[in-house]
Amino acid sequence: MAVAFAKEGATVAIAYLDTSEDEDAEHTAALVREQGRDCYLMRGDLSDEQFCTHVVEEAADRMGGLDVLVNHAGTQAPQRDLDAISTEQFDRTFKVNVYSLFWLCKAALRHLGSGGAIVNTGSVNGLRGNAGLMDYSASKGAVHVFTQSLAQSLAATGIRVNCVAPGPVWTPLIPSTFGEEKVEGFGNQTPMQRMGHPDEIAPSYVFFASERLSSYYTGEVIAPVGGETHPG
Repeated sequence: MAVAFAKEGATVAIAYLDTSEDEDAEHTAALVREQGRDCYLMRGDLSDEQFCTHVVEEAADRMGGLDVLVNHAGTQAPQRDLDAISTEQFDRTFKVNVYSLFWLCKAALRHLGSGGAIVNTGSVNGLRGNAGLMDYSASKGAVHVFTQSLAQSLAATGIRVNCVAPGPVWTPLIPSTFGEEKVEGFGNQTPMQRMGHPDEIAPSYVFFASERLSSYYTGEVIAPVGGETHPG
């Protein structure tokens, strides 16, 4: 996604969690810089309100402003038994997946103007639920409705708010949170009988960020899900 934005001429700022992701972050930054664009890296936990505010302020300062906010941080911890989901897990899931989005949007609105865009990340699980990801699915459902509500609130300002809700996509989150039996054949349940890849989903974010391409889109949830269909 970062590279896709860089190819369209964007300067990019990326927030990532901790030192275990330093190598990946630097690799991503190098790919962005290969496109002739600057990339700024900021390490910290987006489940913390102060860090969310800091990220936006620092990004806006270093880039000379802010045109697009992409909310993409997420976490999940599979559990098929409701009793196995602790209050701590539920709280962590919502802090990362929903609260961070709320805090980042609030901070970003101090910098975004007419023509600006917010693109949130939902999930197919927020559209149809998932027995093994109850708290995660609920958090992503919240993201979808928050997107629609904020879009209505900001419509008159010229700031558009949309959401990408992917199906099974091969990212580091999958092997780090699912067991081997789930990783094997991941995505085969879709009509396309395969998982998606990040470079197949990235254009959806660029589309929503571009006023030229999506000026009449706000409050939308687009679902690249490999052929699944959903009511509404």
